[in-house]
Amino acid sequence: MEKIWLNSYPAGVPAEINPDQYASVVDMFEQFVDDYRELPAFTNMGVTLTFDELDRLSANFASYLQNELGLEKGERVALMMPNLLQYPVTLFGILRAGLTAVNVNPLYTSRELHHQLNDAGAKAIVIVANFASTLQEVIEETPVRHVVVTEVGDLFPWWKRMLVNFVVRHVKKMVPHYRLPQACTLRAALSIGERKSHRNVALTGDDIAFLQYTGGTTGVAKGAMLTHRNMVANVLQAQAWIGNACERGRELIVTALPLYHIFSLTANCLTFMSLGGHNLLITNPRDM
Repeated sequence: MEKIWLNSYPAGVPAEINPDQYASVVDMFEQFVDDYRELPAFTNMGVTLTFDELDRLSANFASYLQNELGLEKGERVALMMPNLLQYPVTLFGILRAGLTAVNVNPLYTSRELHHQLNDAGAKAIVIVANFASTLQEVIEETPVRHVVVTEVGDLFPWWKRMLVNFVVRHVKKMVPHYRLPQACTLRAALSIGERKSHRNVALTGDDIAFLQYTGGTTGVAKGAMLTHRNMVANVLQAQAWIGNACERGRELIVTALPLYHIFSLTANCLTFMSLGGHNLLITNPRDM
């Protein structure tokens, strides 16, 4: 078949990429951590994580999921938070533990959350305290048995963490009362995970990396099964088209779109990380 669309490709854009260049998103992640270890990876509210720090913290979280919670390859873990430093830490921890990440819109109603957790079969959830009251309403009717709660400033230096979390909870009153007795805090989870090493999990391109839910405009939200090979191919395609327009290790991207959305997850998080880019995370774009 004649690929007539190639006639419209700019010079330098290859006709094909090799989606088997990396065995999985984890394989790709470990490569760009090695390439850019000392560079800034994510900044939020003036606090920065380097690629090296992201490597260490995500490994600790992977260890917690495996050694403390006993989650097995392929089980689903939901992520319900806006753009915070905690998102890449827990996301890559989930993937490194061989689990499937289920992105959840933090603005979901209890009905929407109930549907998605049950549809995905999520065994665990990482959630920002601001939305934990919504989870409380439905958790007994879902397969979720493990809850990790984080507050907005949890990965900030201690003085800024105390200040931000106090303001969010007591001044702005953005954390409705909730009761989740089975919950562990993220800081405790990372501390527990640090005591043991996480186990490398054999992943292939056919393993499911994400259950990514639609917006529900045609009824209830539906989970698209995105394999590791899907995500690797998307990143390599984006790299091919970017070409030399970006300078590796020197780019800053303003990430105002939420990382739980597939566009921001692929374009901002994964693609720019693969280029050694620095993601500036905007928690609430209305604050810009």
